[in-house]
Amino acid sequence: MKNNIKTIGVLGGGSWATALIKILSESELIEKINWFIRDKTNIDYIKKHHRNKFYISSANLRTEKLSLTNDINFTIEKSDLLIVAIPSAFIKNALSKNNFSFSEKYIFSAVKGIIPEENQIIAEYFNEKYKIPIQNIGVIAGPCHAEEVALERLSYLTIASENNKLANFMGDRLRTHFTKIKISDDIYGTEYSAVLKNIFAIASGICHGLGYGDNFQAVLVSNSIREIKRFVNTVHPITRDIKNSAYLGDLLVTAYSKFSRNRVFGTMIGKGYSVKNALLEMKMVPEGYYSVKGICKINKKKHIDLPIVNAVYNILYKNSSPASEIEDLTDKIN
Repeated sequence: MKNNIKTIGVLGGGSWATALIKILSESELIEKINWFIRDKTNIDYIKKHHRNKFYISSANLRTEKLSLTNDINFTIEKSDLLIVAIPSAFIKNALSKNNFSFSEKYIFSAVKGIIPEENQIIAEYFNEKYKIPIQNIGVIAGPCHAEEVALERLSYLTIASENNKLANFMGDRLRTHFTKIKISDDIYGTEYSAVLKNIFAIASGICHGLGYGDNFQAVLVSNSIREIKRFVNTVHPITRDIKNSAYLGDLLVTAYSKFSRNRVFGTMIGKGYSVKNALLEMKMVPEGYYSVKGICKINKKKHIDLPIVNAVYNILYKNSSPASEIEDLTDKIN
């Protein structure tokens, strides 16, 4: 397997894509990285200033290792392994311009969302849509914020794949002096957990915006991890420890951190912003906004008890009062 992977490409120009580029470029095992960014002017800026103008601009990038292009077809064609870091709501459109086959490619999802309309996580989407064997697919998850990667603060990444050799290959190239790596075979649980934690971060932000304190936040988050457990154990029932960093750790950092775009989005909603205005104010996509709709559609068939997810959905999509929904929620969780 390792002999088949000569080049790595990254699709996406946002904060998480930029953080991954910074980590990968630190690796002595990588000589060149193909990087697709949609905005040509940003590519020119990065080449000149060694920084992404729009996302985590404090991160110094080793541009001598980067082959930058705004042609997604070039990056796909020239890369044996692709890391997908395009927001889930835009993946289908971005890949519709693809003229090349994904056959014999290895795919890692760094997306923490669900493909709209398809209601699939990225691993499922590439497996079914592009017929990529599940053994050739992996997930890159946290707990890790792009902003702290830029500052080279110690961060932990979870690399999940049912193909242990593939997971270790990717892990070796993401291991640096400021990143530690955990290998997992729970590709579905890891990715679904990364999706769900963004929804709970929105809930945490809504409660913060409404004036709820730390006491209630503790109850909210402890109930959130139980909802994650119920969901992932239903959709993909294997033996897993939900207290591991890939699940509980990722939830905690996203629900509490000042860097969490989903928490910031939720806080704006709690303070009285309309959903439309809050989205317009955000410079980055809050994946939880799109994910909650997909999770609720999946749950129509699964019938899992998800009171926090349902409350967030009602607030964002049914125009329910945040104050009323959270007040009702206080009687449903403990």
